[in-house]
Amino acid sequence: MDEDLIEYAPNIPDNVLELIFSYLKLQDLRNCALVCKNWNRFLCDENNEVWRAQCLQKVPTEAFKNDLLSVVPSYKAKLRAFFHAWNPFDCSRHVYIKPNGFTLHRNPVAQSTDGSRGKIGFKHGRHAWEVRWEGPLGTVAVVGIATKDAAIQCHGYYALLGADDQSWGWNLVDNLLLHNGDAHGIYPLLNNAPKYKVGERIRVILDCDDNTLSFEKNYEFLGVAFTDLPDKMYYPTVAAVYGNTEISMVYLGPPLDG
Repeated sequence: MDEDLIEYAPNIPDNVLELIFSYLKLQDLRNCALVCKNWNRFLCDENNEVWRAQCLQKVPTEAFKNDLLSVVPSYKAKLRAFFHAWNPFDCSRHVYIKPNGFTLHRNPVAQSTDGSRGKIGFKHGRHAWEVRWEGPLGTVAVVGIATKDAAIQCHGYYALLGADDQSWGWNLVDNLLLHNGDAHGIYPLLNNAPKYKVGERIRVILDCDDNTLSFEKNYEFLGVAFTDLPDKMYYPTVAAVYGNTEISMVYLGPPLDG
């Protein structure tokens, strides 16, 4: 970058920046945010026309037809959530990702437990995502995390997520915490804890700094579920058995304390 451009860059008006940035790719926009304070300020506005255009270009139209993305109000947050959504290449063969990009559908296949992982894993920082289960739970409906080494499909109806040392899960059917094939107690720690009702919002909170996994239900924090997680790459994961069940996942970013 020559000296004239370095001098002029901080003074480019917003309408000109909007036009220039509208031609750039996401990686280029990330680099532009590092050029100067003015460009960073402009790109930190997550609802400006640049992010709106990127969002509408990349996020499927079907995702905007209901309230699925209402938990991520800005265009940039919706775009981020799409890049973190279910991975169509990392799920059971009995599962497909619907055209909205955020919802998986389990086909009605007998004697099979089927799961899916998110596209992006986490090893550092704090992350939260929302899971919404639509349809009957059946005997197994587990939400949690897994590494790439955890199985994503097995024969029979089995609590697959939490069945080995590579996955940690909460079975919404019986409120049991599961890891390494063992039950780790009832969760949350309440007398007669209410069972999950279809349509309730489950928020998963992974803290890679404190090595903990926690959950919220309908915006109520339920407590820490797992501690002392090993330092590994973790992916949002679910496991289901009921035919035609649909599960949506929306990445939220760092959790808001309090």
